[in-house]
Order: sequence, then structure tokens, then C-alpha cells
Amino acid sequence: MRDVDPLETEDDSGQTDQTSGPYSAGTSYDDADTEPDSLALEQLKRRGLLPTGLCYDSRMKMHMNAEFSNNAHHPEDPRRIHEIFEAFKRAGLIYQGPPELAARVFKEMPTRYMWRIPARFALDEEICLAHTPAHLSWVKETENMSLAELRELTKRYDSTRESLYVGSLSCYAATLSAGGAVDTCKNVVAGNVKNAFAVIRPPGHHAEMDQPMGFCFFNNVPVAVRTCQKEYPETCRKVLILDWDVHHGNGIQNIFYDDPNVLYISLHVYMDGSFYPGRPENDEIPDGGIEHCGVGAGLGTNVNIGWHAQGMGDGEYMAAFQKIVMPIAQEFNPDFVVISAGFDAADGDELGACFVTPACYAHMTHMLMSLANGRLAVCLEGGYNLDAISNSAVAVARTLMGEPPPQMTIAKLNKEAARVLNKVQVYQSHYWQCMRPGVVDMALAQSNRSQRLHDFVRNAQKDVLMMKHHMVPLYIQREKLHRTFENQVLVTPTIETASKVLIVIHDPPELLSQPDYGDHTRLELHNSFIVDGVTSYIDWARKEGFGVMDINVPNCAERTDASAHMPPQIASLMEWLWDNYIELYDADHIFLLGVGNAYLGVKMLLINRREYTVACRERISGVVNFVNGNLRPVKSQTDDGLSPWYKQNSQVYVAADHNCWLDPSLTQKIEKRRFGTVVRSKESGLTRMMDAHAEDVQRWIQDRVSEEEESGDTTAESA
Repeated sequence: MRDVDPLETEDDSGQTDQTSGPYSAGTSYDDADTEPDSLALEQLKRRGLLPTGLCYDSRMKMHMNAEFSNNAHHPEDPRRIHEIFEAFKRAGLIYQGPPELAARVFKEMPTRYMWRIPARFALDEEICLAHTPAHLSWVKETENMSLAELRELTKRYDSTRESLYVGSLSCYAATLSAGGAVDTCKNVVAGNVKNAFAVIRPPGHHAEMDQPMGFCFFNNVPVAVRTCQKEYPETCRKVLILDWDVHHGNGIQNIFYDDPNVLYISLHVYMDGSFYPGRPENDEIPDGGIEHCGVGAGLGTNVNIGWHAQGMGDGEYMAAFQKIVMPIAQEFNPDFVVISAGFDAADGDELGACFVTPACYAHMTHMLMSLANGRLAVCLEGGYNLDAISNSAVAVARTLMGEPPPQMTIAKLNKEAARVLNKVQVYQSHYWQCMRPGVVDMALAQSNRSQRLHDFVRNAQKDVLMMKHHMVPLYIQREKLHRTFENQVLVTPTIETASKVLIVIHDPPELLSQPDYGDHTRLELHNSFIVDGVTSYIDWARKEGFGVMDINVPNCAERTDASAHMPPQIASLMEWLWDNYIELYDADHIFLLGVGNAYLGVKMLLINRREYTVACRERISGVVNFVNGNLRPVKSQTDDGLSPWYKQNSQVYVAADHNCWLDPSLTQKIEKRRFGTVVRSKESGLTRMMDAHAEDVQRWIQDRVSEEEESGDTTAESA
């Protein structure tokens, strides 16, 4: 027999009779002492002793797939809210004692348990504050559809970007979900509770003004926010919506895109627009890219923190909060804060494939509680692993109730994620004072009075290599490549006749600098140093009679590009170099040396075309890579022999602090053949790694040359 919540009793019809306030339990009491007077209530508010609210109604589980199967056949499972509610009970967050004592318990211990906020159906006029009347009518029409019509509708929507299933009671549950969000937020704004958690479904943040989408019918949070702004214009003028669902809340963004009084901040996986919800068919509708900052009066009140990949965890989310979310939120100074709380970025959720822990959710909640005098409402969005969503929700609820967030160990920040945060800062610096420190005025920097340091350093390298080894630039005779790789590919004289060739594909040199203490956008030249581990390998190769091709891969595609990412032309460059030069060389021994993120070029050369995989295996004697970023597999769908060949003919040195060594499951994966022969370095920085392993690499290359010559596979080395 299940435990009975004394603050929720069900009659035979399944309807609920819930409390009407924090000091009553749906039961009348003759003892006047069980009800506090108005002065006592004001004292409780002043002292912050109001309870945390909880909105939950089992009727929201009635939304299910038209197939009406007992099996879990869809991620948006009715059990999602049930498991959270049961987890709250197990954690002791909900009063389960005798009903007749409930009022006294809430009076004497107002913060010990969560106060139940009844869910009710949203009014049409409330829904139409965020949606068109036509959309409301469409949702209502589903109630009258036949089972066959619902199945057909579900089949059609579930195979498109809308990604939606529709049942006969979907409208019923969606209207209840929106109404629950409204009353949850209203109770917080009105001061009846200090904060609140709405455990509601179906979710809402994908629903557009005029259409459903992504498991969502009505966009619960905008409906609630607009209602609160309408009914409490003096105390709820400016609202912050923080969306930490792993998917971008396109619906919330678009509803408030031109609203200066609603600041929408979303942390989500973006993956260059390929992760759901992806890019709209209409190019004029913004997606979750970080460049979309609002429009008109709302310019600057839309902040997208779109991760470059899945796999983000506590380190990335805490860094986002500390560097972007909280500074902007504090400058905005909201009257009310709402969390669109999807828990599909939680560790264990297969759809999100991220690693945010319950402790991290607690810390993020705690930081947001410092805003708006603590007026904070949490509205459930996504999250599809029942254990992950329950544990995360409990951590958030405990924090709302006043427990300090648990101690946590924060993993190292992913370098690409750090670049994403820096780019967000650059975009938002136009609108927020707090984002400007450390951001360069790019208009001035890109004027005729300046020169990009990358180009300056590369020109200096070119001059040195020309003087020491007579190396000259290789002209890239392809229009789309020439501008990016001008002066980036250098070769030694007569490389085409050398019997041994070393092709180095590397990141630009590292820049170490002590910033100016008064202005972090300025570097002191006498305290700035270029650290380059590649030149010593070129010096050694030339001494040993190798011809050398040096390929410097810039971090941006154009000189006027302020971003920091691998240029997309790297694959085209490697194809062009192979077809026009490398494949035509007389060399008996060709070695590839990849350094940093640029070793992507090695992978591209090996796998891009089937004829390359065979040709490379015949011509290339060995591959050496130094990796401190993404560890990339080398495998081919059409050539099963590539991965074994790569394992046998490679040395892949991976930084000591690389994430693959921190997770045992990842460590096991690197033992697979497709990653090559992986060696854990004792060093972390690229230059330190290259220095530490220089003798090993040089010996390995020389041994392979000697073995091939002794076996008679090659001709003698030519001068």
C-alpha cells in the first residue's frame, strides 16, 4: 500500500483535494492557534521562514502515446514526474504524517517540508499571452480526435522536427501543466512561498507561439511569466529565465526575443546547429547559436551558451555560471527568476550524453537564489533517465529549502568549451558592461593600424626557417584555400627528390604572457614569450637529411575572423597537398607529425577518400602525434585494414592531464586499435611534451627507416 500524502487526498474520481495555504491541510480546525495572524505572517516573510512550494498532480501522467502501451516506448515517459515525487518523499521533503497535525507542523516548522501548491487548468487568456488563438484551438481539437487520427498525427509529427506524440488526454495534461506553472510562479511572486518547484509535464520550452514541438504543447514558463507580469506589474517587471536543459529552448527564445524585460539565458548542446532542435527551415528564425542576442528593444536580452559537443560536465557548467550567467544576471537585476529545469544534461541521461552531477545542479540553484531577493521558481522541462532526473531534482529541492549545496570536485574545463565561453563574452560585450573587461575592441584591432599577431609570428618563423634551412612558402593554387593558408605551408629545397620526408602539421606556437594589471586586454611585450616545440624537430630532421614540409594551421579561417576554431578547409588542404605534391615525391620514407588540434589534418589525410587509405598505407612509414585536446579515432567504413595499420605504425602521445585518463571507461576506449598506439605522457603542455619525448620520437623514426632499408623494401637514401 502506497504512502498517503496528508496534503493530497484522492476521491474515487481520482481528483485531488489539496491545501489552500501553507498553514492549512484542506481540513477545518476549531483551534484558532493553528492559524497565524497577519503580523506573524509578515514576520515569517521578513525572516525568510516561508516554506518552499511544490506543485505536482498525478493527472499530468494521463498524457501518453496514442498506442496506450504499458511499456515505456517514448523518452517523455509519464513516470518522469512520478519518480521525482516519490524521490521527494523518500528524501523526507514532503510531510507524510497524520493529516490532523499538518497545520500545526507547517506553523511551527514552516521550512521543514514543501508546501503543496494545487495544480489547476490554465485559462485560455493566460495561454494566449504566449500563444496564438489558432494554436490553442489546435491543441483543444486533439481531445475530439479518434484513436486512428491520433496515431496518424503522432506518426507524422514524430518523424519530423516537431518530434511529438499526441494522445486523447494530451490537451488535458498540457493545460494542467501550464496552469501548474502559472500558480507556482504566482505564489512565489506574491510572497506566499519563498521559492517553489513545479514538477509538471508535458514540458514546454520547445513549443513555439503557433505550433507544438519537441514533446511540448504549451510553453509553460512564458505563459507563467507573462501572467505574473500582467497581474503583478510593480513587483514582477523584469524576469530572468535560466534554461539549463541540454536542448536549446527555441520556443522561449522566440517568444521573448524582442522583450527587454525578460532575459533568457540558455545553456545547451549546439554542435554547430546539428543537435536538436537544430536550425529552423526559415533562415530568418534564430536558432541556438551564440550570435543570436535578441532583436529590437530586446537586443542583448538573449544569451545562448551553445556547447560545441556533448560530454560537458560540472567544470563547464560552473565556468559558464561564474563567467557569463551570474555577471549578466546581476547586472540585469531581475525581480523574479525562473529556471527551465530540464535534467537531460545530467550524468546518466543517454539522450543528453553530458555529465552534470546533482551537486552541480544544487550549486547552480544556490547561485540563482542570490538574485531577486530569493524569488525563484523551478519548472520541470526535459530529462529522461528516471534515476538521473530524480536525484538531480532532489538536489535542487534541498537547496531551495535551505540546505547548503554539497561539496563537489570540479573537473578540468574543456578547452573548446572555454573558447565557447570566450566567444559568448565577445558577443555579449556589446550589451553588458560586465562582459567588457578582457574583450578586445575588434574594430580597432582589425584596422589598418594593426597586424594580427599570428601573421606576425608566422612571418618571423618563415624568415628564421628560410635563413636556417632555406625553406620557402608553397603557393596554394586554390582560391578558397589561398587566403587562409598563405605563408602557412613551407618546404625545404629539393624536397621532391629527398628519400626521407617529414610532414609536420601543427598548431601555431603557444603564447605565454603577463597581462597588464590595469587592462587585461593589453599584453606587456617584455613579459610575453613565443614557445615553439616544432622548430627543434625541423632542425633534427634537416640534420638527418630529411626533406621537410611545415604546415602551420591557424585557429581561424580568415584574418578578420575573431573566432578561435580549426579552419574548415583543413581537409581540402590535405587533399590538395597529397594530390599535387606528397604523392608525387620520390621519397621512400614519409613520416607525419601532428601537433595539437592540427593533427586533425593527419586523420583527414588518412580517411577522407578510399584511395587515400590504401595509398597512405603504401607510402607513409609512420605517424607521430602529440595530443592535448580531442583524441580522434582513425577508422574507415570502407577499409577495415586502416585501424590495424594505424595501430602498428603510430605513436600517439597524450597529455598527462587529458580527460581520457580521468575516466576508466574512456581509458579502456583508447586501447582500441582505432586510436593508434597511445602513450601517456608525463607532461601536459604541447611544447613540454615534445621536448620530453624528442629522443624517443627521433629514435622511433630512425629505427623504422633502418628496418625498412634492411628488409630491402626501399632504396638507399639519396643526398
